[in-house]
Amino acid sequence: MRKLKRREENPKKQKNNKVFPFHNNRSKENKENQGDTSAYSEELEEAKVKKDGKNREIIHITYMFVGLFVLVIGYFSYFMISKSNEVINNPYNKRHDLLAEHIVRGKILSADGKTLAETVVDDKGNETRLYPYRNMYSHVVGRFSKGKTGIESIENFHLLTSNDNAFVQIFNELSGEKNIGDNVVATLDTKLQEIAYDALGNQKGAIVVMEPSSGKILAMVSKPDYDPNEINSNWEKLVEDKENNSALINRATQGLYPPGSIFKILTVLEYMRENPDYNDYKYNCTGEDVFNSVKIHCYNNESHGTVDIKKSFSESCNTSFANMGTKINMKLFRELCDSFLFNSNLPTNLPYNPSSFTISGSSNVNEMPQTVIGQGKTQITPLHAALITSTVANGGVMMKPYVVDHVENVNGTVVKKYMPEIYKTLMTPEEAQILTSFMEETVKTGTADALSGKKYTSAGKTGSAEHQDGKRPHSWYVGFAPAEKPEIVVSIIVESAGTGSAYAVPIASKIFDAYFK
Repeated sequence: MRKLKRREENPKKQKNNKVFPFHNNRSKENKENQGDTSAYSEELEEAKVKKDGKNREIIHITYMFVGLFVLVIGYFSYFMISKSNEVINNPYNKRHDLLAEHIVRGKILSADGKTLAETVVDDKGNETRLYPYRNMYSHVVGRFSKGKTGIESIENFHLLTSNDNAFVQIFNELSGEKNIGDNVVATLDTKLQEIAYDALGNQKGAIVVMEPSSGKILAMVSKPDYDPNEINSNWEKLVEDKENNSALINRATQGLYPPGSIFKILTVLEYMRENPDYNDYKYNCTGEDVFNSVKIHCYNNESHGTVDIKKSFSESCNTSFANMGTKINMKLFRELCDSFLFNSNLPTNLPYNPSSFTISGSSNVNEMPQTVIGQGKTQITPLHAALITSTVANGGVMMKPYVVDHVENVNGTVVKKYMPEIYKTLMTPEEAQILTSFMEETVKTGTADALSGKKYTSAGKTGSAEHQDGKRPHSWYVGFAPAEKPEIVVSIIVESAGTGSAYAVPIASKIFDAYFK
């Protein structure tokens, strides 16, 4: 009885089934809890994936906005560096009118300190823009009235900006007086400009004089011209243009002409590049010949006899060059001309028309005989011809042309300086030297021999460009001097005058003589 009672009093010591069901229930609960935990983990993982996805979207959007911001900053920088002057000098920029209310327009000066344009104020405060040299600089310096042109346009902002002493400016403003605008000093040389202007005489045409090592434009003449002092009174007559003079057009930069034989500079360069044995070249000129069913004549059907490549160039033998053209790859020739800025923008801020060259790899071969001698559909401006010639003179390096040397305030302190810039190297020094030797021979024994025997040496190429039936050809000359170390380049065209040797070469002689006097 006692034993049984003790067992009842100590149930923990009894090995009965009451404990085991309890453990079994916990086990089931653990399993259920494990299942719940697994589901919860899956939910957490799913939430994490969704969160990561949202984070990635946010990151992508952030990157997109950062990229857009960088592009905006990049464009803004490009605008400030490359396009700001274009916008500032835009004639539609209303800021100019505001500046003109407070600033007396500055002067335009030549490289040798002569006044080319100035604003005169009378006792009543009326302002008049004057051009002391009248017609001589009408295109390159330009005009102020009836739409700004030339330097008046491209430097408009600087002419209407004053960098005078700050105290002087404040005093003038408080006194109700206008401040004096900055002066623009051009690269133009009045002596060379006058010589070139007079040498062209009453003929239609254009002249560009450059410094090949820097790109400075030393003189630029275009005729017919006009007096910018009388632009308002003569405007209707100039616009009507009954005599078809196109006096408002700057022929030096906007006049497009067939280049004639001056184009042979590029033709012979392409031939040399494709034919390393060019020194062995020989051709028998009889005055005319047929190439690809196209008949080509030398000028006046002159027979040059047997010519090599140098004599072909110096004598400007059309048939020999047409013969070279049959051996030139049209696609490569197009690439060469494009590299020399045909069908392209010129590196200048002066208004201009782009030169054109139409031959390509798919052109008809019958176009080549005329094209290689500078006829056909090819057109060029005198400025572009000057750039090509300067590239030869400068050892194969083309410089960017520029017409303004610096900007200075009314006291003569320089506030902005323009420096020479290389555009591109377009030929090797060896190629440039070979072309120079050909151009020297043209002066010594060829079509430009009127320039031989001077106290300076020179090199060049003449051209007689046919342009209209019944009219005389345009007269071309491009060249440089001294031949061994070029300082000056000329590009000259005289419209409907005749041969280059008879009309353009004498003008070059006068310019060279004045420069080396």
